[in-house]
Amino acid sequence: MHAGVYRERINPPRGGESDAKRIVYQAAPDEKVEIKGSEVVKNWTKVQDHVWKVTMPNSFFGKFNPYSDLIRGDWFNAKGREHHTGAVYLNGDWLIEAAKLDDVLKPAGTNAFWFAKVDSDNTTIWAQFKSVNPNEQLVEINVRQTVFYPDKPGRNFITVRGFTMRHAATPWAPPTAEQIGLIGTHWSKGWIIENNIISHSICSGISLGKHGDQFDNTSANTATGYVKTIERAHAYAIAWTKENIGHHIVRNNHISHCEQTGIVGSLGCAFSTVTGNVIHDIHVRRLFTGAEMAGIKFHGAIDTEISHNHIYRTCRGIWLDWMAQGTRVTRNLLHDNGPSEDLFVEVDHGPFVVDNNISLSPIALLVNSQGGAYAHNLMVGAVRVIHTERRQTPFHPPHSTVVAGLHGNPSGDDRYYNNLLAQKTSLTPYDAANMPVFMSGNIFVAGAKPSTHEPSPLVAPNCDLGIKLVEKDNGFHLDITLDKSWKTMQHRKLVTTALLGRAKIPDLPYENPDGSPLKIDTDYFGKKRNEANPTPGPFENSATGQLELQVW
Repeated sequence: MHAGVYRERINPPRGGESDAKRIVYQAAPDEKVEIKGSEVVKNWTKVQDHVWKVTMPNSFFGKFNPYSDLIRGDWFNAKGREHHTGAVYLNGDWLIEAAKLDDVLKPAGTNAFWFAKVDSDNTTIWAQFKSVNPNEQLVEINVRQTVFYPDKPGRNFITVRGFTMRHAATPWAPPTAEQIGLIGTHWSKGWIIENNIISHSICSGISLGKHGDQFDNTSANTATGYVKTIERAHAYAIAWTKENIGHHIVRNNHISHCEQTGIVGSLGCAFSTVTGNVIHDIHVRRLFTGAEMAGIKFHGAIDTEISHNHIYRTCRGIWLDWMAQGTRVTRNLLHDNGPSEDLFVEVDHGPFVVDNNISLSPIALLVNSQGGAYAHNLMVGAVRVIHTERRQTPFHPPHSTVVAGLHGNPSGDDRYYNNLLAQKTSLTPYDAANMPVFMSGNIFVAGAKPSTHEPSPLVAPNCDLGIKLVEKDNGFHLDITLDKSWKTMQHRKLVTTALLGRAKIPDLPYENPDGSPLKIDTDYFGKKRNEANPTPGPFENSATGQLELQVW
């Protein structure tokens, strides 16, 4: 596709035959190709002060009108008002939907509002345009539910590369319903989504999610309801198996301004790789809430790699909910996320691995799982552990979607090796764990506290890492003070399959997706570690003193 702004929904009619025989959609080299789910709207009339309105026949929208389409579904909380999938944009920035028309008619404040009414014939939108004439500016409104999404599942081996895609009236995407993103794979296999700019989706940016059926949003917000969803996925015409579903690659995209998730996936994210993406400004307006919001929110991320992503200014960085087995979270930069944490692992039985990450938010980790291995991370935020969780959730045979059984979620059976922990990070919540916890080789500085599970912990309370993350013209730089002597003060083992043992509930080893042994023998930058005595934290063999490291 050549340069231009295309206002359409792309519905790929077919997929490729194999990874080697793909259907490829790509922008022409060095040309800006923008695809939008919005339309330009003129003919605004002034009502009063900064308030303008426009009226359009409902036929303008065809079969789908975002201004009568309510956001709703399992685990969604509207906070006592209605929310629609429509939006109004002024010169690229979206206005805020008001709860009632009176809020728009009041004097304009810091935030500009809009409100819509739909009757049997027309749609009328009122909006605040402070100090500008909207007929002389670029004003756009959502018209399409999605920008790039097949209308049927099973369209495999599609590549989408190099586009700017914006403005989608996407629905709420819980794990129990069809998950429609601004761009989505719709229960397929082998997509590559790379080098795109994706922004301004009402709910989700990229979806690797499940199919839809007549039972969507009927779970009663229960674990039992989601278990039934998994059973139906196995019985579906295109069954949830390693042969049929997942194996997607999502890399080097810039994803922002989505009010539910940057990337979402229930079941369909299995066997995938999500790498090199920048994800920010996710669920920051918080007009509604629920239990599905994060930079990345996955259910069933079996044998999935989440690596080298930069995630910031999100309500929560990464949320691995149910069936994170064989999952690896490695070499990610996470900061300025909140009010929740950089990483939440919920009712997973493992084995999963979290290694070589830089976690700089006030809350680093929330653990409501077992079978996690945390190695060579830098954390400065709090670690929280939930000890009592009675939900029965699945575990699987190795590298498979088959449900081997259901189990509750007692705390413990985690491993912490060779981490650099500072400031608010404390592993003392593990003192009350219900199962054994394995810890060794961690260093605790600037007030960080060890757990009683760690024999002879290395504590340096008076050391101050002097951590500061600075954005410069060429990227993000981490100022940090390190001490090379930490390496010699305590001998550490290389983190391997043999060291980690077996996750207790599934009784499985920590290994690579192909079944080969795991070795964490490189650092955040990909530098080889000293296998005889690796350096704690994400940076191998760093020099002593104040360092400036370009981390993105």
